Amino acid sequence: MKFFSTSQIRELDKFTIENEPITSIDLMERAADALYEKYLSTFSYLKPVCIFAGHGNNGGDALALARMLLHTSLNVKVVFLHTDRLSSDCETNRQRLREKFPNCLIELTNEFIAPEISNDTIIVDGLFGSGLTRQLSGIFADAVKWINESGCHVLSIDIPSGLQGEKNDDLSIPIVKANYTFSLQFPKLAFFLPENENFIGQWEVLDIGIHPQAITQTETIFATLETSEIQSILKKRSKFAHKGTFGHALIITGSKGMAGASVLSARAALRSGAGLVTIHGPECNRLIVQTAIPEAIFMSDNSTDFVSEVKNIENYSAIAIGPGIGTEKETTILLENLLRESTKSCIFDADALNIIGQHNHLLQLIPKNSIFTPHPKEFERLFGSCNSSYERMLKAQRMSQQLKIIIILKGAHTLIATPDGKLSFNTTGNSGMATAGSGDVLTGILAGLLAQGYSPEETAKLGVFIHGYAGDLALQKESEESLIAGDIICNLGATFRTLKLQEQSFKS
Repeated sequence: MKFFSTSQIRELDKFTIENEPITSIDLMERAADALYEKYLSTFSYLKPVCIFAGHGNNGGDALALARMLLHTSLNVKVVFLHTDRLSSDCETNRQRLREKFPNCLIELTNEFIAPEISNDTIIVDGLFGSGLTRQLSGIFADAVKWINESGCHVLSIDIPSGLQGEKNDDLSIPIVKANYTFSLQFPKLAFFLPENENFIGQWEVLDIGIHPQAITQTETIFATLETSEIQSILKKRSKFAHKGTFGHALIITGSKGMAGASVLSARAALRSGAGLVTIHGPECNRLIVQTAIPEAIFMSDNSTDFVSEVKNIENYSAIAIGPGIGTEKETTILLENLLRESTKSCIFDADALNIIGQHNHLLQLIPKNSIFTPHPKEFERLFGSCNSSYERMLKAQRMSQQLKIIIILKGAHTLIATPDGKLSFNTTGNSGMATAGSGDVLTGILAGLLAQGYSPEETAKLGVFIHGYAGDLALQKESEESLIAGDIICNLGATFRTLKLQEQSFKS
């Protein structure tokens, strides 16, 4: 699903108003309707509500929501803060609220005076929206401080007040700490960046009917991975297919004491549909791997404890290297030789990335459209330190374009940067997947998909999505604390089956 910068969102609103056509105040009313329905389905009717509204359109949304909740006989108190001239739609909604419910509105212009509320009050933050470009100060900063210290549950409209939609250089400034954020029509880029988690809480996007033509024709570098896109990528298997049809994946993995990386990646590759999987690893791991996963082929390296040489790489449909290989001198030579020989896109993970980070000249040898799968620390070893995840995102975009590679930057909303400059954020997965071996499983999934003939970009998107989806299915039986990497593999079959059944149900 495409999403947009805050400046683009303003243009989309404008297009909707001009081409639906609809007045701006009626578009605001539509947004308030969506907020109203979502509020009633989320919170108890019995809890009192205290709504904070500012002088812009976000405040207008909040005032309209207040009027709707009061019509439903909820106990609502409205604190309206303003020092500047009100937006016209905000002024309209202030007048509508005054006409219907004159006693509920508390207006403050110079000094913040805390309202009297009970501990079970739901606070609705409608002070400022995603278009904010300055630090909150004065009466607004005082209000934010009070909200954060109130101990009440907080719902922010569109985005927590004080947080900007994209880049936030200083998070020590006054920003509302919301428990819930109901974003209008699109998520904001800030939602996908980990340092903002404590401000945003649980977030959900509410459809307010922005003109579909505007969404279609407006270009953006941002998107989220959604089920419908993933289903469109999945290939249908022919009943006359054989194992050769689905490719042969080579995974160069393991060193002494790291046989588990080989087992997890091989099993994930097979469970992802590869016809054949060969593990190239040190002789010391042969018995372990062949006992644990007899469906895989094991090719022993000449070295006993680590990998040092691999031959005939042209015979494989896909090559992945890195899980558990270590950074021995001989392993570094193997990697460099592989890079000089391979013309196919490859998958680089874990220690392969660490080796490249130590020997930066290897970056120039990476085959085009190869896939890198770093976590943030591995990314910085490769490309240098970053002051924030926003800066890291931009660097991932830049390096993907420069090197013509796909970068999968792993995290809660794993980022996929592609050579065309596009940035996609994953929507599946959970914190239980932050466990040893989870990355090895992802590497195996990617190798299995690439071997079957998916393009590198399709492989990255499909692999990341189903990895997270399988983790979500695993969480239905486990807890975030107890989930292990093997649980993800065990749920790959259910993931593919569910995606295919959902697609068939949709088409019928």
